[in-house]
Amino acid sequence: MKNFSNAAFAPEVIELMTRALESSVATLPEPVSSSHIKTIAESILRTAKDGEREIDALQRIALLELALAPRD
Repeated sequence: MKNFSNAAFAPEVIELMTRALESSVATLPEPVSSSHIKTIAESILRTAKDGEREIDALQRIALLELALAPRD
């Protein structure tokens, strides 16, 4: 996972990020790979660190980044 050691989030933001992660993963077809979850989680962390607090926006950005990510 990328370096997020200097990121700090309030409990309510962690809840928003968790909901965005869960709803993002729920939209993916089975089987969901751990690399997909990692990409989504990193995107949500980065986007929330930049100040985004809307669950739908966090989810949209994460899924867009996943779609644009190079395939392994």
